[in-house]
Order: sequence, then C-alpha cells, then structure tokens
Amino acid sequence: MLFLRVCAYLLALIVMCASPAQAQTGYYPPPLSYSNAELTAKDFSGQNLQAAEFASANLELTNFAGADLRGTVFSASNMTKANLHGADCSYGMVDKVNFTGADLSDVVFVEAIMLGSVFESAQITGADFSEALLDGAQIRELCVTAKGVNSKTGVSTRDSLGCR
Repeated sequence: MLFLRVCAYLLALIVMCASPAQAQTGYYPPPLSYSNAELTAKDFSGQNLQAAEFASANLELTNFAGADLRGTVFSASNMTKANLHGADCSYGMVDKVNFTGADLSDVVFVEAIMLGSVFESAQITGADFSEALLDGAQIRELCVTAKGVNSKTGVSTRDSLGCR
C-alpha cells in the first residue's frame, strides 16, 4: 500500500513539474521570425511559411508567389509592389499592411484580419476575401476593381467582398 502511494506521488510530481514546452518540443517548432527585417526583393516563392512572422518588415518587391502563408503575421509591414500571386494567406494577421501596387491576384485571404491595410493600385483579380475582416472603406475601394474567380476556392472576388 505504501509502495502504491509513493508511486502515485512520484507520478503526480513528474506530471506537475513537466513543462508543456518540453513535452511538445518535437511537435511544434517555433515559427520563423522575420519581424522588423529588411527583406526588399527577396524570393520566398512557393515556400511553406505557415505561421511565420513578418511583422513590421520591409517586404517591398518581395516575391511570395504560390507560397503557403496560412496563419502568417504581416502586421504593419510594407509590401509595396510585392508579388503574392496565388499565395494562401488564410487566417493571417494582415493588418495595417501597405499593399500599394502589389500583385494580390488569385490570393486566398479567407478569414484573414486585414483592418487598416492599404490596397492602392493593387491587383486583386481572382483574390478570395471570404470572411476576411475588412472595414467598410476598404471594401468599397476593393469593389471598384474586383473581378475574377479564385482558382483554388472557386469563389468570385466580388462575392467574397460582398460587392453590390
């Protein structure tokens, strides 16, 4: 009986002292972090960058064409004239990003948070903004040039924005 109590105590002690980070080290590697980085004209095309962090990075002229960017953080980044053609940015934090002149054609922005982002002269043909969080002014601006159907989701850009 005493042996069982000692074993139960030791097992409880091991469970309480084990840190979740230690238990999960092999299963959840930390995300790539490029926050505040100078990455002008870099080529990330076709790469798997899920959950990477590019917050406040300079990504002007950077190529993300066809990249897997699901869950990626781009908050407050400069993506002027960046190429995201065909990328998947679903579930990302894409708020306060400067997309001036960027190629956002055929991009999937499903459920992305995009408040405060600038889309001046951005190419959005075939982009899917379904359930993305945008403010009214952004939606009105995007609806002016919205056209096409996303090749992956089959959703019309105008429908995904709720354009009239």
